[in-house]
Amino acid sequence: MYPLLIVVTSLFLSLLLILYYGLNPQNAEKHKVPPSPTRLPIIGNLHQLGSSPHQSLCKLSKKYGPLMFMHLGSTPTLVVSSEEAAQEVFKTHDLIFSDRLSTIPSDELFYRRRNVAFAPYGEYWREVRKISVLQVLSAKRVESFRDVREEVVACMVEKISQASGPVDLKKIIISTTGNIFCMTALGKKYYEEKLGCGTDFQHLLEELFRLLGIIHIGDLFPSLAWIGRLTGLDARLKKNFQLMDEFLEQVIEEHMAEDRKNSPAQYGRHADFVDILLEIQRDGSMGVPLDRDNIKAVILDNFAGGTDTIYLAIIWTLSELIRHPTAMKKVQEEIRSVVLHRNSSKVVTEDEIRKMPYLKCVIKESLRLHPPAPLLIPRKTIQDVEVQGFHIPAKTPVLVNTWAIGRDPKTWTEPEKFLPERFLDSEVDFKGQHFKLIPFGAGRRGCPGIPFATATIEIVVANVLHRFDWELPAGEDDLDMTEVFGMSVHKKSLLLVPRPHY
Repeated sequence: MYPLLIVVTSLFLSLLLILYYGLNPQNAEKHKVPPSPTRLPIIGNLHQLGSSPHQSLCKLSKKYGPLMFMHLGSTPTLVVSSEEAAQEVFKTHDLIFSDRLSTIPSDELFYRRRNVAFAPYGEYWREVRKISVLQVLSAKRVESFRDVREEVVACMVEKISQASGPVDLKKIIISTTGNIFCMTALGKKYYEEKLGCGTDFQHLLEELFRLLGIIHIGDLFPSLAWIGRLTGLDARLKKNFQLMDEFLEQVIEEHMAEDRKNSPAQYGRHADFVDILLEIQRDGSMGVPLDRDNIKAVILDNFAGGTDTIYLAIIWTLSELIRHPTAMKKVQEEIRSVVLHRNSSKVVTEDEIRKMPYLKCVIKESLRLHPPAPLLIPRKTIQDVEVQGFHIPAKTPVLVNTWAIGRDPKTWTEPEKFLPERFLDSEVDFKGQHFKLIPFGAGRRGCPGIPFATATIEIVVANVLHRFDWELPAGEDDLDMTEVFGMSVHKKSLLLVPRPHY
């Protein structure tokens, strides 16, 4: 009975719409919406996403255009898949597209969205972003932590040097980037340490990333949110939040016990992110109240937005170089020529990296082909807006397919090929000013941690390539480049044989 009622009601409503727009051509023109693939009852276009939604959406955009509506359950969502459309979203109408979509995982894991990435657009978001941009992740602050990056990278090089056979470079890079973040954000190498709860910070973060990559059925069909309890997803969200909250509470208490408010340097280290946020809380310089949960949310935001993104950028860069030996040789020659007349056992420094243009081209090309987050964090429109002649209603969720934009043949020559040389005489960069290359987003909601990410990616890649030549294990002819989709696109393990060059 109920399916028949749904069909009859749908036909009746469709007839009313046809009559309305047929008799009122001006209304039809006024409300011209982006094209949409044919959808099924109830689930909409969910069945068309597949296991790699960014690739599926890219294929659909070739048929329906760079702006299309996908009905994900009961929610019509705008999908953006071209440089021109992205420019309208990130620049022309940036303010209108500045809100964030509320999801059950982001609400549960980030203190009701008190972090920078997921906070709704408004005064609180402006204030916490200002803290991130001007104090926590400013160029000056990033520079102040260069010795931390060099220290952790030196440990990474030493660990690789001790290997007598193939190494899982993925695990080593995860540990390296995780410890860089822990040292700069928390003041210690917590990353692989066992916590009081019996697990370690690394596994807590990995579970956080997994949970953020899961679509909660309640976000697609609000009336079915109770299914999250049956599947155990709600329990996982609650457990991860509780364990992470206990850990961050411990870190903050340790900082307060050390009483670093006058001079963190007296404890033999920099003022880390926690120090900075506690100082802002004490002096009341933020335009809105900064309580303990706000501080935890901002700290967690830096880990969630940084560790996964940075390590993936490094892993995909090294993977592409293994598959392209000519580019590998060229970038290694550049690195080794810059450091030729000094002690080869020292790490490649950030001053030396500034003299390595081809290395920067290699990283840009890898980010073009393998943006860590192929679908940027969903936005939401604040009000009605017109984009490329299409009407986009207020409160519409928006997905920007940066993976599709980076492989658009209308924008890039031979887009499927790994060609770092394309950037040698080009001003195109990934800092949010060029909408053909936006792995970290752009506009008001662009990633505030780009300087930190760039410095970390460059120093790790440079040192891995400087000290070692790399080979596939015996019997392996090529790398498995299969993508594993989640909040970020992961790569399967990267097992390689290091050959010390010096």
